[in-house]
Amino acid sequence: MAEVKIYSKNNCPYCERAKDLLKSKGVSYEEINLEGKQAEMQALVKMTGLRTVPQIFINGTLVGGFTDLAKLDQIGKLDGMLA
Repeated sequence: MAEVKIYSKNNCPYCERAKDLLKSKGVSYEEINLEGKQAEMQALVKMTGLRTVPQIFINGTLVGGFTDLAKLDQIGKLDGMLA
């Protein structure tokens, strides 16, 4: 099973959608909530170049946000990445 990490914030509808998609696939994930953690958010921005959440990593590789995750699912690549 793949190692999945989701960087999120409170009241983020795209974060919720990403978590729901993973749950629907029976995938467990580690959620790192960045609410009120400016230093951690800045470190993530520096690492990825992205300023939004969620930021989703599968086996240490950034796949992007919810839209990217959903697209991988639609084109049939997500299940293989999660296996």
